[in-house]
Amino acid sequence: MEEVVMSEKQAGQRFLVNSLMEEAIRSSQLEGATTSRRVAKEMLRTGRRPRNRGERMIVNNYRALQFMREEMGKTLSPDAILELHKIVTGGTLDDPSAAGRLQRPGEERVAVFDRDDDERPVHIPPPADELPERMRQLCDFANERGDGDRFIHPVVQAILLHFWLAYDHPFEDGNGRTARILFSWLMQQRGYWLIEYLPISPIIREAPARYGRAFMESESDQGDTTYFLVHQLEVIEKALDKHDVYIQRKIGEVRDVERMLQDADGLNHRQLALLTDALRNPDGIYTFGSHATSHRVTHETARTDLSDLSERGLLLRRSKGRGYTFEPVPDLVARLKESPG
Repeated sequence: MEEVVMSEKQAGQRFLVNSLMEEAIRSSQLEGATTSRRVAKEMLRTGRRPRNRGERMIVNNYRALQFMREEMGKTLSPDAILELHKIVTGGTLDDPSAAGRLQRPGEERVAVFDRDDDERPVHIPPPADELPERMRQLCDFANERGDGDRFIHPVVQAILLHFWLAYDHPFEDGNGRTARILFSWLMQQRGYWLIEYLPISPIIREAPARYGRAFMESESDQGDTTYFLVHQLEVIEKALDKHDVYIQRKIGEVRDVERMLQDADGLNHRQLALLTDALRNPDGIYTFGSHATSHRVTHETARTDLSDLSERGLLLRRSKGRGYTFEPVPDLVARLKESPG
């Protein structure tokens, strides 16, 4: 048999898709989306339409992350931030016109309230009439590269950009999600490409009170952002540790499946990845759309992959509407050990 090997580029594409999904889901859950991780991933992979506000928030966040990667460019502008926010909040606001625009003078200004006492504000953002100028200054700060006498480490700069937009709270809703995406954008612009594979929102969500407290401590101590900087550096460190564990686990899973398939012919890296996932999720459901999304391939390539696995007796194909779904056969492990081919 020709050994099945996943190249660095192929593995990177799959890890990237998973990381973007994870960040989109957890960042939205931080802001109140109640959809479960499993249901949310199924929705993103299959491309089905969101059924409620929480699912819409997750889809929006995923699209916003793609916009950040592919369309925002190398220079930050107020227009780019407004477009990012429009994508983040589209279809989720009580006032649809508030998507993609700053709060205006005369409107009730959005404040940040205590998690345990929704009557007690813990942060009153700057007046609405200051927001256009403050956003211009924020963009100027983000576009500085520290080439002159003033040097700010890029990671510190990205964390401060996150803090700045959250502090100004320029939008009716979606400030936190927009701020976290801007952090990732600046990190990537400064050469920290690994941040794409390090979703930070899952770490923040493990202790959301600490995240909020880091903002409050910075504000209450005469604007000393050290508290927030330390917190975010700890978040990045934990994300790196989790990434290392994840990579080692994935390497082990791929090797296990490769051993099972050592006598099989013609299976490619995408099929290997799907079977690895199926072994971990016996109730998993796959479609041409979900497979195409996970691996960034065409619908026709996905059709070929899944149809082949079905013909090998490794997936069950079922009719659903005008399409098909695929699920692992009940005795998948035994069939893999038999080395079908």
